[in-house]
Amino acid sequence: MQEIYNAIQTAAVKIDYAIKHEDKGYSEKQNSTGDIQLKLDIHCDEIIEEIFAPITSIKELASEEKAEPFTLHEDGKYLIGYDPLDGSSLADVNLSVGSIFGIYENDYSGKNLKAAVYVVYGPRVEMVTADEDGVKLFRLSPDNTFAFIQEIKLKEKGKLNAPGGTQKNWLPHHKALVESFFAEGYRLRYSGGMVPDLHQILLKGGGIFSYPGTSDVPKGKLRKVFEVFPFAFVYEKAGGEAIDGTTRLLDLAPEHIHDTTPCFFGSKEEIQKVRNTYANN
Repeated sequence: MQEIYNAIQTAAVKIDYAIKHEDKGYSEKQNSTGDIQLKLDIHCDEIIEEIFAPITSIKELASEEKAEPFTLHEDGKYLIGYDPLDGSSLADVNLSVGSIFGIYENDYSGKNLKAAVYVVYGPRVEMVTADEDGVKLFRLSPDNTFAFIQEIKLKEKGKLNAPGGTQKNWLPHHKALVESFFAEGYRLRYSGGMVPDLHQILLKGGGIFSYPGTSDVPKGKLRKVFEVFPFAFVYEKAGGEAIDGTTRLLDLAPEHIHDTTPCFFGSKEEIQKVRNTYANN
């Protein structure tokens, strides 16, 4: 596992350079869901694939930018599902973006996730790891190494509200839920980037991030394998919870590699309020 963490650190340094200095325009290629790919997405995917390639403990890679998983080493132990550059469309306006990694065994179901890592590329480059030893924050130093900063723990209740999805397509009970948090004095924090928004909630001690099913996209937009399961793992290890409205996210299994789900991540009190709302609707 440490070898994989080290590889992610190496990739992060290269991706940070690419974000700062390379073309952020659109390519002529489409990803598996028909979205036109940014050149930056493609390049970051290539960086990660190249750095993971020699690691014999990795059996298979599944990238959000590719239609299907592909084998690296038949005798490897781990499957890695990753989003090479989440929120990449925000890079051209100089907002924070990130990379997300889920490290699985056997298959890509939530129950088989063994560790999760994400990297935030912002004013500072930070990496968060989650495994049996808890959730740890590391920061990139001037010598291009990552220094341990602190362990991360969520409080029982937070103060931040990050509501995703197109508001006009929210279902009435979800709209009422979001508004109830604001009525309690929660502060809006939403950039459109999953990684920086969830990172902020973690470092500020708690709150709620929601990306619900909507009238136009009932199964939500965020992908289980590359985005949802890794962050669910991080939040649980930090003392929070992650559900699809009623069910624990890590109890879900993907129907296919790009399967999506509604998702809610947060402190225990916020998630209980979500659970109460969705149980009645």
